[in-house]
Amino acid sequence: MNWEQLLSLKRFGDTNKRLRKEQDETRLGFEVDYDRIIFSSEFRSLQDKTQVIPLSKTDFVHTRLTHSLEVSVVGRSLGRRVGQKLLEKHPQLQNIHGYQAHDFGAIVAAAALAHDIGNPPFGHSGEKAIGEFFKSGKGLNYKNQLNEKQYQDLCDFEGNANGFKIVTQSRVGREGGLRLSYATLGAFTKYPKESLPKKPTKHIADKKYGFFQSEKEAFINVAEELGLKKRSDKDASYARHPLAFLVEAADDICYTIIDFEDGINLGLISEAFALEYLINLVRDNIKTEKYHKLSNKEDRVSYLRALAIGALIDEAIDMFMKNEEAILDGTFSEALLDKSKYEAQINDIIKLSVQKIYQSTEVVDKEIAGYGVLSTLLETYTLAVNNCYANTASNYDKLILKGLPKTIKIDQDSLYERLLSVCHYISLLSDSQAIIQYKKIKGFSI
Repeated sequence: MNWEQLLSLKRFGDTNKRLRKEQDETRLGFEVDYDRIIFSSEFRSLQDKTQVIPLSKTDFVHTRLTHSLEVSVVGRSLGRRVGQKLLEKHPQLQNIHGYQAHDFGAIVAAAALAHDIGNPPFGHSGEKAIGEFFKSGKGLNYKNQLNEKQYQDLCDFEGNANGFKIVTQSRVGREGGLRLSYATLGAFTKYPKESLPKKPTKHIADKKYGFFQSEKEAFINVAEELGLKKRSDKDASYARHPLAFLVEAADDICYTIIDFEDGINLGLISEAFALEYLINLVRDNIKTEKYHKLSNKEDRVSYLRALAIGALIDEAIDMFMKNEEAILDGTFSEALLDKSKYEAQINDIIKLSVQKIYQSTEVVDKEIAGYGVLSTLLETYTLAVNNCYANTASNYDKLILKGLPKTIKIDQDSLYERLLSVCHYISLLSDSQAIIQYKKIKGFSI
């Protein structure tokens, strides 16, 4: 893979190549990507979607929205600093093509901003609830009517693939979805493969999948434009866009450190653990006099968090540059921080967070409720949509359909498209909206 191709400014529908030297520096194409994402309705709904604590009423706990903004900020720093080093190493990118360090920052920032845009309500348990409806719930009845890859899309419903659908899906008046640059779409796709075969290797790009069968051709088009290395002759599977490693690193840094911070502020983790677990990350930069002057817990934890993020940013940049050739060749098979000098500390923090936060009573209880909400919505909507298609809709089905937006494809001949359309609609609901819909169906809102 080569950087000239990987930094493509091309968008859906373009017939001519967009040259970097012809870009308006006050309105750079990659920065337009960021703007289009942040003004989208799908991004706004993240303000009421679970990050760590589902449906939390406290004012300092992160939502998917604040998490995404923070990941984007970290991603921008990573991209700019890596970009600066890459331009020193490959001066033709700047001298001949006109690329600047901030271009890399803008691509990573935009991709990072959108990285959770496809996540359904109730966090990762929402993904699992959708998948289990088709794997072992009433959605199992559809298995024999779908091909293997279509069924796998539903059984392992993936927020990353749903995100790619959101940013690329055409609808009336919005051809090509958000029409993001191909460079940003490439950096966004952490898992550039289809749902099957499942985890064919231990390569990080095979951990999950990045697009549904409905967007397969769209992704192949992006991959070919960017020159992503093909990893399979049989299935749609490609090497990652190099900047996807930076998007992943930004996400890893934020959820590792900031989820830990949320746990401390919520009282789920003792403050004493903050210094104990973070000290090896911040030892070189901490100013003990400043730390001891901070009078309240939130300020002390915030100071440690900022230093820890800075240390991990430095480490991710170092790992990227050391392995740039392998990354471009598609042979670098791990996340940037997986083999860093801080691997043990990161694993210890995550282990404690799992124990104290992710498995806390508040989180588990509300995840259980989320399962009930989503399975009810899926059962009701899929039945109504398919009965309507078969002209067997009951009066109840017709009433249900009146409350659904026109974007749900109830008239599609493909059962897969109809089912995926329902899943997609439910994925766009905020936590609160999902509960409101559930209450309507159960008759609780009368």
